[in-house]
Parts: sequence; structure tokens; C-alpha cells
Amino acid sequence: MRNAFAKEIREQAIKRNDIVLLSGDIGNRMFDSYKEIAPERFINCGIAEANMMSLASGMALSGLRPVVYTITPFTTTRCLEQIKIGAAYHNASILIIGTGSGLSYSELGPTHHSFEDIAILRSIPNLRILAPSDSNELIHQMREALVLDGPTYIRIGKKGEPNIFKESDSLGIGKANLICEGSDFLLIGTGPIINEAIIASNILKSEDIELAVLNLGSVSPLDEESLRREIKKNYKAWIVLEEHSIIGGLGSSILDWLNDINVNNAPRIYKLGIPNTFIHNLGKQAYIRKELGIDVNGICKLVKKIISD
Repeated sequence: MRNAFAKEIREQAIKRNDIVLLSGDIGNRMFDSYKEIAPERFINCGIAEANMMSLASGMALSGLRPVVYTITPFTTTRCLEQIKIGAAYHNASILIIGTGSGLSYSELGPTHHSFEDIAILRSIPNLRILAPSDSNELIHQMREALVLDGPTYIRIGKKGEPNIFKESDSLGIGKANLICEGSDFLLIGTGPIINEAIIASNILKSEDIELAVLNLGSVSPLDEESLRREIKKNYKAWIVLEEHSIIGGLGSSILDWLNDINVNNAPRIYKLGIPNTFIHNLGKQAYIRKELGIDVNGICKLVKKIISD
């Protein structure tokens, strides 16, 4: 996904002379092709992320379109005040990219884990929060965010994520996509981890259990129309899968929404995410997903547990 970002931001910088890319001392080689066409519009701000966000806010309020890029914890929690006051309070048109989100840097420990970013940023007004599941969805969201007023946060993976969508699919901000049809259970996922759900759906289908998979790459705003449509299908339960804490993420967002609309026959919601704990056993992303039960096996296990209860 980060390579797709680098390619797209270069294309946007060719088309528009107001695009400015700010980096928190990462991705320098990745942005070599960008610097070839717009060297004066690339700023390596170093490991001074709070200053970088304030600089971006000033640029946005001066008519530029700054794009802030660094590893997720460093572009969110490390500069939270600057996002709140500089970006969101002023409704400044900044695109904030958090790369390596969730467990992408799992082997590097808690400093590089990002399980709380959605929860924290959801509480800030004026801020769009997006979590694309593949590079195609990311590109569509970027293009839309760069023509909308106000700040947008996009959390992305790192590299090697499988492509799920086609260029022709209906992607973008506030849009959901039903990837797998099914009548028994609905799994709602966000971010690259949704590929685990697609595989699980195929496995369960061979056991006569139908698991529908809905991609929700936009946490705020939610695609309320699509969610209302899914309520009418009367699934046994909804499962919300995310590579984020079970507290405050997409699952919590959906529960808040269901409570607000006070719908009849609201579905039972199961949150499948990262428990409210630090992770001390380090390893590759696939290993930690398995340990936490948020991989293919964990999804299948939860579905069968719901059936047996």
C-alpha cells in the first residue's frame, strides 16, 4: 500500500502545484520519483512530528494541500494536540497518512503498534477517518480527500497486501462494498485484515455456513445506507473484524450508530479485534494475528462458537 501511495501522490503532484508532501524522516527512497518532479514541494521534517503537523496546518490555511506521511503512532498519538487544534479545529484541508498501521510493524513492539488511533481520532470533530483494505481503495480515497475541504486521516498497511478490488468498483469515502454473499452471518471488516475474512468465508461455505463479508473502508463517515440494508437481511449475528483495539474502533462506531438510530431487531454484535492489552510476545504480523485469534482460524472459531451457544 505504501508504494501505491507514493505512486499516486507523485501523480497528484504532477497535476496540481498546491500538493506538498511532508515526511517524518521515512520513505526517502520511496519518494525519489516524487522529488524528481517536485523537489521544492517535499519536506523531510525529521522526527519532529508535532512540528510537522503544525507546519501542515499553516500550509493548508495558506491555500496549499499538505500531505503528512509517517508511521501511524508517530502521525497520530505523538502529535494529537496538533491534529486537534491545528488541523481539526481550523478545519484545515490536510491529508494525514499513517503507514504501517495495526500490527504491520508487530515485531518492533509497542512503540510501533497502533491499536488506539481510530478510537482517539473518532472523538475529534471535523476529521474523516478511513482504513482502506487494498491499494485500489486507498487511491480512490486519496483522490477524493484531496478535493474535499477539511482534514482526512487514512491508516494504511505497509507492503504486500493482496488486491481485493478492481478499479471499476465503487470505492471512496463513506462507501461500503459487499465482497462475499451469505445469509447466516455478516462480517464487517476494515483495512487489509479483511482478506482473512474472505478466506474464512470460503472455508465456512464448504461446511454449509454462509458468511457474508462487507468491507467498510470508511469509519467516519459510515455508509449508513449500506448498514441499514444489511439489517433487513436478518443475519444470526454481525461480527466486526479490525486490526485495532476492541475499544473505540469500527465495532464501537457501529454500536454507537445502532444505539442512535434505535432500530428494531438490531443485530447481535461480536467484536473481533485486539484485546485491551499490550502485546509482549513479538513476531511477524501473521503470527501475532494468530496468537490474538483475529486470523482465518479465529474467525471460523468464533462463528462456530456462536452457532453452538
